[in-house]
Amino acid sequence: MTDVLVVGAGPAGLMAADVLSELGHSVLVADAMPSVGRKFLMAGKSGLNLTKDQPSEAFQEAFDPSDPIRPAIDAFGPAAVTAWARSLGQDVFTGSSGRVFPKAMKASPLLRAWLLRLQSNGVTFRTKWRWTGGIAFDTAQGLQSVDAKCTVLALGGASWQRLGANGQWTATLDAMGAETMPFRPSNMGFDVAWSDHMAPHFGKPVKPVGLTVAGKTLKGEFVVSRTGVEGSGVYAVSAALARGGPLILDLMPDLSQAAVVKKLQRPKGKTSLSNYLRKTLGLSAVKIALLNEFARPFPADLTQLPIKSLQMPILGPRPLDEAISTAGGLAWDSLDSDLRLKATPHPTFCAGEMLDWDAPTGGYLITGCLATGRWAGLAAARLLAT
Repeated sequence: MTDVLVVGAGPAGLMAADVLSELGHSVLVADAMPSVGRKFLMAGKSGLNLTKDQPSEAFQEAFDPSDPIRPAIDAFGPAAVTAWARSLGQDVFTGSSGRVFPKAMKASPLLRAWLLRLQSNGVTFRTKWRWTGGIAFDTAQGLQSVDAKCTVLALGGASWQRLGANGQWTATLDAMGAETMPFRPSNMGFDVAWSDHMAPHFGKPVKPVGLTVAGKTLKGEFVVSRTGVEGSGVYAVSAALARGGPLILDLMPDLSQAAVVKKLQRPKGKTSLSNYLRKTLGLSAVKIALLNEFARPFPADLTQLPIKSLQMPILGPRPLDEAISTAGGLAWDSLDSDLRLKATPHPTFCAGEMLDWDAPTGGYLITGCLATGRWAGLAAARLLAT
């Protein structure tokens, strides 16, 4: 027996367990994987971007206005996430782009501290427990059930299946009468039909660079991969790219067109074009390779090179399982304002990436998971108090 059963041990589920156990409720957290927080740990391998240092209003503008996630984020935004990390003994710093990271960079120190706090508050964990609906689980010991006063589901999305997010729970919720939406990739890479000449540049970052899709421009960076392009700049425009918009690159985002033209008016002489562009504009080898890939034949007048308007043909998004996150999942119409599932009489709240919302990278995704986990946990606590 337990007050609350939490299914799913990612950021949303652990946050729900955190607020409930702090309020004195008994909590059991069950997860299908052999250990908890697997996708959270993977997200922190290259630096755990917890949130973004922005005023609440600016932060919320990154989310689709049609997604009813904003009240949860307004209640637990960037400042609250920073304070929460510090409460776990993990100091943070803000990078030049406003992104907030733990000073340790990786997720593992924060997760260890978090689990220690949860355990000290009496939270119980069960791993290799696969949820089959309601309060039932398929385990190595056979079918198990949990007598819980209420449940919080934080079942994740449908990418990185090897880390536990496989989206198979949608069939169970559909059978319970809830409405689910097809999963679609979010924050994903895209295929590009590279020529063989690009092979030496696979894995190279392109930075800084301006990216324009459907009239929206941002400055960032991306990586040239064997299959195409990936990285934070591409992820930030992935929704528009997925709708078929062409990708326009500005290889010199810190220089005006007039300044680029002035530099390219310098005599080339007998210097090779690559050396000329490197010395005149400071272009990296990978940027010069992109020009060779997409701008040939070059104009006789080098001032007409598309340095600030290079069009990159995109074939389409990478497979769903490779996406950083997914949209789709549990439809908002299946939930009330407390994130309580309408389809079942047993009090069941839902949180995290299983909800149908689409967050950009840059700290928004993890903040959204933490915020909805907290929102669902507090709603469960209010129910228990009645």
